Amino acid sequence: MTRRRAVFLDRDGTLVDDPGFLKNPDDVRLLPGAGEALARMAQAGFAIVIVTNQSGIGRGLLTHDDYRRVQTRVEELLAQDGAGVDASYYCPHSPTDDDPCDCRKPGTRLYRDAERDLDLDMAGSWWVGDRLSDLRPAEAFGGRAILVLTGYGQEHRTGAQDSAIPEAKDIMEAASRVAEATAPTGD
Repeated sequence: MTRRRAVFLDRDGTLVDDPGFLKNPDDVRLLPGAGEALARMAQAGFAIVIVTNQSGIGRGLLTHDDYRRVQTRVEELLAQDGAGVDASYYCPHSPTDDDPCDCRKPGTRLYRDAERDLDLDMAGSWWVGDRLSDLRPAEAFGGRAILVLTGYGQEHRTGAQDSAIPEAKDIMEAASRVAEATAPTGD
């Protein structure tokens, strides 16, 4: 049986507006085209996996329950646009923790968890996000990455260009690139 490819997506700044430490489900705002973009990638045969750093938990600014309520709302809004999420993973640790974790992006633990849980083909997968830390795991797994220029994307452009990581203006353009790059050729 062939293992399924995935698109690993950052959440805040990539799929939803990022006001900083999002804790209230009523404040969730999908970025334009997010649901349509995820539906398009799923139709192309990709598992849709959200991986997000949530340092606000480690900093005491929100709770695990706050995160789960927001994530539930994100998935409800995506579903209204015909998009589903196969799995979501989060790191609750602060980057200032004395004991660094291996789940905070660009760490690979959450991706390895997804690989195991969903039986994924990591080398055939894509990473899409607005920060270089969202994209670095693609290198570790032999996958491909796209920087979106929403959220913090503009601030990470130079680093992405230095690393030859392509960019897209938003999640819709990223979805188009993923679908086009993986479409069968007409030989």
